Amino acid sequence: MDRLKDKVAIITGGNSGVGAATAKLFAKEGATIIITARRKAALEQVAKEIEEADGTVLAISTDISKPEDPEKLMETVIERFGKIDILVNNAGILEEGLKPIDRFTDEDLDRIVDTNQKGTMRCMRAASKRMKSGASIVNVASVAGYEGCGGAVYVSTKAAIIGLTKHTALRFQSENIRCNAVCPGTIVTPMTSSLKPDDLDQDMFTAMSTHSNLRTQPCMAEDVANILLFLASDESRAMTGQIMVTDFGASL
Repeated sequence: MDRLKDKVAIITGGNSGVGAATAKLFAKEGATIIITARRKAALEQVAKEIEEADGTVLAISTDISKPEDPEKLMETVIERFGKIDILVNNAGILEEGLKPIDRFTDEDLDRIVDTNQKGTMRCMRAASKRMKSGASIVNVASVAGYEGCGGAVYVSTKAAIIGLTKHTALRFQSENIRCNAVCPGTIVTPMTSSLKPDDLDQDMFTAMSTHSNLRTQPCMAEDVANILLFLASDESRAMTGQIMVTDFGASL
């Protein structure tokens, strides 16, 4: 308890899955939580659950794929709470299937890059300008970006997040603002549960199965949230620029 006492934490994609689990855990550990996502009703339901557990939370409907929204979000948080101690960049979307490099669509490329890469970069830009010494940025990347195991567009955006994590850690090392990333393997969330086996590109699926153990147990949202808590807290104050794969060893 109280591992994040007096901290102000922003969690994007906080309306379900890893984002919701992280918001609830951070609130339990004493942080003031700001959750943001596009779907307002789902966001408000998570906020209600946090409040019922005596947590402090503010839900702000935000579309990080829109250039102006991340800046507005961070400014609102500063006006309301006066600081930003933690940013968890969790918001992200998938393409349908596992379209490889020779079959991806331009529609997927534009849509997914706008949220996963551009949206995350804009959130990092807007937050880092307002962060002080001791702040922590934690990015939710993916084992897909680390190992290449996924659809080409999704892989490209998560690989970009890994590179940006190292870049940001280097940029702010002298100012004691940390940036680390978590790369989960398969996670049981509403987003992954909606994938239909018949829609998966079988060539890509076969290639993935030869390089990882797809029978290994998946992560639950709470498993990832626990690691995000460590990286957000002062317990990991010596860590920056680190990429942590969390997949129960499936990719070993």
